[in-house]
Amino acid sequence: MKPTGTDPRILSLAAEVAKSPEQNVPVILLKLKEIINNTPLGSSELKKIKQDIYCYDLIQYCLLVLSQDCSRIQGGWTTISQLTQILSHCCVGLEPGEDAEEFYNELLPSAAENFLVLGRRLQTCFINSAKGEEKDELLHSFQIVTDSLFWLLGGHVQLIQNVLQSDHFLHLLQTDNVQIGSTVMTMLQNILQINSGDLLRIEGKILHSILDEVVFKLLSTPNPVIRSTATKLLLLMTESHQEILILLRLSACYKGLRSLLNKHEPGTEFSQELGQLIALLTPKVHQEVEDQKLHQAACLIQAYWKGFQTRKRLKKLPSAVITLQRSFRSKRTKTLLKLNKQKEEEDRRLQLQLQRQRAMRLSRELRLRMLEIVHPGQVEKYNREIEEKSALIIQKHWRGYRERKNFRQQRPSLTEYKAAVILQRATLKFLAKCRKKKKLFAPWRGLQDLTDARRVELKQQVDDYLRRHPSSQMSDMTSRELHSQAQEQLQHYLMGRALEERAQQHREALMAQISTNIEQLMKAPSLKEAEGKEPELFLSRSRPVAAKAKQAHLTALKHIQAPWWKKLGEEAGDEIDVPKDEFSLELGTLFIGGTKPP
Repeated sequence: MKPTGTDPRILSLAAEVAKSPEQNVPVILLKLKEIINNTPLGSSELKKIKQDIYCYDLIQYCLLVLSQDCSRIQGGWTTISQLTQILSHCCVGLEPGEDAEEFYNELLPSAAENFLVLGRRLQTCFINSAKGEEKDELLHSFQIVTDSLFWLLGGHVQLIQNVLQSDHFLHLLQTDNVQIGSTVMTMLQNILQINSGDLLRIEGKILHSILDEVVFKLLSTPNPVIRSTATKLLLLMTESHQEILILLRLSACYKGLRSLLNKHEPGTEFSQELGQLIALLTPKVHQEVEDQKLHQAACLIQAYWKGFQTRKRLKKLPSAVITLQRSFRSKRTKTLLKLNKQKEEEDRRLQLQLQRQRAMRLSRELRLRMLEIVHPGQVEKYNREIEEKSALIIQKHWRGYRERKNFRQQRPSLTEYKAAVILQRATLKFLAKCRKKKKLFAPWRGLQDLTDARRVELKQQVDDYLRRHPSSQMSDMTSRELHSQAQEQLQHYLMGRALEERAQQHREALMAQISTNIEQLMKAPSLKEAEGKEPELFLSRSRPVAAKAKQAHLTALKHIQAPWWKKLGEEAGDEIDVPKDEFSLELGTLFIGGTKPP
């Protein structure tokens, strides 16, 4: 996807590269250097220019040019070295966006590898060249390439490990040329100053090869520049990594290194660094070597023990994870149940509130409809009845609540009372059984004979009772008259009872009829909404009722149509007289409450 707001210089340069022949592309790409140099460093404009260069594949064109033969490129090694500068500056600080994986995994490693290949080709050309000016030019180009590689590694530290493991870098380091070797070792020193941790991440064989080459240059090269650079490089390695120091001290490959370093003449420019290196390689006492061995052994034992503990924990991990998941799911289920319960309670509360509001609204609407139907003079009576009914309902609920509350309070005492009754009943049954058993197993004593004095005393008591309670005697005639009177009273009661039952049934029928009429009136539509034969359903066949309704209707109309000054002396309860001739004889057309016509 091409970015919006592209720099016109980049756009024109990309178009020119696309249209030009292959041999002219390197020279056209050199124009990128002028564009980059004219933009302030660290500015957002420079980042935008780099993104435009990457999006229009100009970086890929630079990589393709670097892989071509130098003899076919206009300007030779000078153009190639400048293109390496342009490529390193474009890659550092670039934000690739959506193509980040391709940029970091393919483009950057390819660029670092091309730089190393260019370094080897320049090294070969420099060694084979015979002219002095050509050598100077090639050396200058080699230094530009190494500087560009160092700049690229400084912006992308993850490439250091790839560079150190490359065979091309090892070949560059193993050169016998003083100038090339010094440049490569200086670059290695600068790389390790950026990030020395990658030195231990490379393979052991490559690490030994690098150490061997540095030690070889230190001991066998008479050039002080290379020796100084090698000394500084070894000092940096040993100070940064204790493992390399131990390797130089204890390895059989470097046995005698300290004695060879002591043979160097003092007073050189790098004597201070050399002395520090010798001091590091020289153990103060023999115990230090043993301590180091013990330290390594302790580290190994700790590593094995930690590995064993870790594997043991890993074996227990599934059961622990299952327990943790079970507890978490249980807690989550309880939480969800609690939330659902709260939600249901809230919904129930809202539903009850809505039901109460709906009931209140229906009650008010019903009350308003009843007020529309009820006669104005009966409004106060109706309101009084409604208030009495409401008071009765409130009293009923309050009494029920009070009785339930008292019952709950008295429940313990009632329980105790029931328990006491049960205990008393069981005790009485037990005592009765005991008395019964005593009577069954008691010895027979026989009857006591009455004495003459006792017989006389009992006979005297019987005579006294008969004297106090004489027997009543009635003749047959009196009994018959009393029987006939009782029969007449019973017949009179039965006849009156039948009449009362018929009257009660008549009253119940009238009450049911009145209730039906009231219900029809409450559900009946207003006069404005009535259609068809609906008003005929409420005509009355009773002339007194129709006359009374007509009179009330005319009274209300006359009172409404009267001028205001006639109503000044009237009160709400006063009645207005209406002449009898104003009544209509067609009473069957009045809309009043009553039964349906037959």
